Amino acid sequence: MTEPSVNNGVLMRRATYASVATAATLVIAKLVAWAMTGSVALLSSLVDSLLDALASIINLVAVRHALTPADREHRFGHGKAEPLAGLAQAAFIAGSAVFLVVEACARLVHPKAIEFAVLGIGVMVFSIVLTIILVRYQRYVVKATASVAIGADLLHYVGDVLVNGGVILALVLSTQFGWIQADPIIALAIAAYILKSVWAIVVQSLRQLMDEELPEAQRQRIAVIARNHAEVTDLHDLRTRVAGQTTFIQLHLEMDGRISLARAHAIADEVHDEVLREFPHAEILIHQDPAGLPERDRDPIHDGGIARQAQSGG
Repeated sequence: MTEPSVNNGVLMRRATYASVATAATLVIAKLVAWAMTGSVALLSSLVDSLLDALASIINLVAVRHALTPADREHRFGHGKAEPLAGLAQAAFIAGSAVFLVVEACARLVHPKAIEFAVLGIGVMVFSIVLTIILVRYQRYVVKATASVAIGADLLHYVGDVLVNGGVILALVLSTQFGWIQADPIIALAIAAYILKSVWAIVVQSLRQLMDEELPEAQRQRIAVIARNHAEVTDLHDLRTRVAGQTTFIQLHLEMDGRISLARAHAIADEVHDEVLREFPHAEILIHQDPAGLPERDRDPIHDGGIARQAQSGG
């Protein structure tokens, strides 16, 4: 089995450390600002940061576990710890959105003037700058590693930038223009955005947990690589899935039934190496079949249009 590169592991761990440190810093700053302003929009941002801190800690643990090499009890590795962490984050973030809805509705019924708005705005500007720095680094890590866990973390930190911007707007409208209801209304809009982000995280995580196939373009690329070998007649039963940093690929190669077993094995090894060059963190399993031999267990669902239709004689 091909393990994720050491460099990928280092990047992912650093991203989790940066996330936890950023969330902790923002929690302290927003807690002070909320205590002084009483803004429910700022409270929404504080709650979001508290959940960010908890989710980031879970992410840190999950990423460390996901990067653990395969062992006797987990022969396919620990990669699914990543999408599980994504679902845990989604649950926490959804809980924060519900809390915000309750608080915002109460503030709509009982409006309250905001104090020390300048302090609140200053804290939000600081939060936006710090979060943008983190997001830029997370984007770099996700591009390099395709990590689902870091991607989920990135998604809600991008949302945080918008949340903090919404808080600044609420503070300005409430204090400079006297629109007190702007505070809870913007908090409700923030809650709606958070719930939208939750759905995106859930979908992304479930794709891995449910062993969804690779995108069709990548499946076709695997088929092209296999068919490019001069001694491969065709292929069928191509199945793919992703767990954390590892892509799992299995397929049946069809070749001349008159060649020796040793040659068939060598051909499979050559195709394996070519596919591995294209998918460097993949575990690849190839079965050799004599061309033209009917398969009792061939699965047309997993052929997915990859296998060619046999030409019948006239």
